[in-house]
Amino acid sequence: MKRISSLLLLFALVLTALSACAPAATPTAAPTAIPAATATPAPTPTFTVTVAPTIEVPDGMGGTLRLEAPAQRIISLAPSNTELLFAVGAGPQVIAREEFSNYPEEALALPSIGGSMGKYDTEQMVALKPDLVLASPLTAPETLQALKDLGFTIIVVPNPTNLEEMYANIELVGRVTGRDDEARALVASLKERQQKILAVVEKATAKPKVLYELDASQDPSKPWTSGPGTFIDQLITLAGGVNVGASLQGEWAQISLEELLVQDPDIILLGDSNWGVTVESVAQRAGWEKLSAVKNGKVFPINDDLISRPGPRQIDGLAELVRLLHPELANQVP
Repeated sequence: MKRISSLLLLFALVLTALSACAPAATPTAAPTAIPAATATPAPTPTFTVTVAPTIEVPDGMGGTLRLEAPAQRIISLAPSNTELLFAVGAGPQVIAREEFSNYPEEALALPSIGGSMGKYDTEQMVALKPDLVLASPLTAPETLQALKDLGFTIIVVPNPTNLEEMYANIELVGRVTGRDDEARALVASLKERQQKILAVVEKATAKPKVLYELDASQDPSKPWTSGPGTFIDQLITLAGGVNVGASLQGEWAQISLEELLVQDPDIILLGDSNWGVTVESVAQRAGWEKLSAVKNGKVFPINDDLISRPGPRQIDGLAELVRLLHPELANQVP
């Protein structure tokens, strides 16, 4: 029994020693409360309001036209304006034209508001409700004033005296119709072709003297021609010719047989062939058989619309002039 008691005592002492060597219990930390996330307010939406700039272009009467937006309902009062509008792609925006507009063919489908002898159907114009009327410097001042009194917005497209001014007109029409890109592209292509034509002219070895006949209806022996500083004068010069009308006074003048015999043109171009004047009728004029152009068969009809209408087709007119003045270079003209 003493032995058992001794063993029990020894076992108790061992347990006590083991307990003393064990690490102290680590108290469990209380869970930390996670603060609620602070709500971030949504950003306030911002809006950018784009206001279309006012369109401002020079008016051929010396003023400035201002439009709040490109014109969408346009009436043309000149064939040149009609051609400009269609050339920049604004044909669908043209709602009427004057009766002499015959190009392009699509223009003929538009209603005509008159124009013969400067008379227009203003009642029809009012009914059409245009937002812009394109006039020309040839539109009578009293007509312009009457249209303004009716409340029409009008711009007079300037009458150019050279190709650069014609190009400016293309860009002007492009601006008021919202066709800026088309107008710039058209001008670039026309200028490129012009330079190619002029490169051909540089190969010419002579400068023929040219009579450009505009109208012989009043007196066939003394026809009207183009004087110095006119568009026709410039085109003839660019085409490598000499305008015999440049010796006259005024932009448009009649030239007598006496003056023609002095100038003795090498070539006669019939701009009035559009109105029925023929090569044969020129040869029958008294005294004209003495002119070199008549004797040598150098009298030619020409489409005056390509020359006298200030628009893109004048580059076609320049090309045609080069072919007639320099037939040896005709197949090189673009």
